[in-house]
Amino acid sequence: MTATITPPTPRRAPRAERPPRRPRPTPGRVVAWAAMALIVLLTLFPFYWMLRTALSTNTALPAGAGSPLPADFSWGGFLRALGLQSTEDALAEGGAGGSLDFWRYLANSVFVSTLVTGCQLLFSAMAAYAFSRLRWRGRDTVFALVLGGLMVPTVFTLLPNFVLVKDLGLVDTLLGIALPTMFMTPFAVFFLRQFFLTVPREVEEAALLDGAGKVRVFFRLILPMAGSPLATLGILTYVTAWNDYFWPLMVSYSDSSRVLTVALSVFRSQTPQTGTDWAGLMAATFIAALPMIALFALLARRVVNSIGFSGIK
Repeated sequence: MTATITPPTPRRAPRAERPPRRPRPTPGRVVAWAAMALIVLLTLFPFYWMLRTALSTNTALPAGAGSPLPADFSWGGFLRALGLQSTEDALAEGGAGGSLDFWRYLANSVFVSTLVTGCQLLFSAMAAYAFSRLRWRGRDTVFALVLGGLMVPTVFTLLPNFVLVKDLGLVDTLLGIALPTMFMTPFAVFFLRQFFLTVPREVEEAALLDGAGKVRVFFRLILPMAGSPLATLGILTYVTAWNDYFWPLMVSYSDSSRVLTVALSVFRSQTPQTGTDWAGLMAATFIAALPMIALFALLARRVVNSIGFSGIK
């Protein structure tokens, strides 16, 4: 009896995975990309023109108004914004005769923005926890009243806030600038409440069974879990406090309490002979906006993801 040996069938080499095909450019896709490119250009154009003006001299700006490049390139605007240019050189370029105490105003802005952000995160998180986890009579009614604050224009609250700050003796102080938004805002409470509602109650109940109280659960369990929403809210709050202008303008009257956004007006209060120092003003504005632009650019993805996760439409 002869045994027949069948040779093994050679295995086929796996096919190389083909790279995914790029979507074909349809007319709708082309129009969408063109619209997005146009929006980006319109958004970036003011920053470009601000930088172009900052790198020009005031005496050459009228003649080179139509040029896309700086008129008579000079770093004088940035030097005046940082208080590093002498009065003679500033007047020679058609700039301000005085200098801007940039570092003092920068420190005031950092102090106010940090104070507002830190206090608002703490008190808004406590209020949001009470609205989302604690059961008490009239909770939903009070929360509806808090949300109603979103529909009140800010200009309506300026005069009552000013009277309150004046009665407290906090006019022309950094604390008076931070006070109206230092504790909480309706948006911050709503934002954090949306996240706290997504936390499973079983986690909180397990901590309560272990003997932890509500305060300990909030600080040791809920707040660490809300790290991403708190970071997002902190960024939004810090940028808003940094860019605030009208309220600090109403409250501050001296250099000791003047923030950077208000201090930029020193480049506009010139004599009729010199006019507005546009180069210095644009340079100072660019420097003041640069930290917030960099902060938001680095953390923009976290902001978008956290807003989507919290269910805000």
